[in-house]
Amino acid sequence: MVALKIRKVGSSLGVVLPKEVISRLRTGEGEDVFLLEGPNNTYRITPFDPTFEKKMKKAEEIMARYRNTLHVLAK
Repeated sequence: MVALKIRKVGSSLGVVLPKEVISRLRTGEGEDVFLLEGPNNTYRITPFDPTFEKKMKKAEEIMARYRNTLHVLAK
């Protein structure tokens, strides 16, 4: 467990993540992280875009539907 303090950043509030947390998230300055709400008022920080998986599934459906067309276009 890592305790974080809420601090004033300009006119907003924010938290500073320790270097160890940044390292474990495999992220860095200027990169996006996502705060996911879970059950029972819990939250999770992740460097992975939660909507990306949905977009990829949709793209795979489209590619499967138009497989022959895409194959011809690839020539």
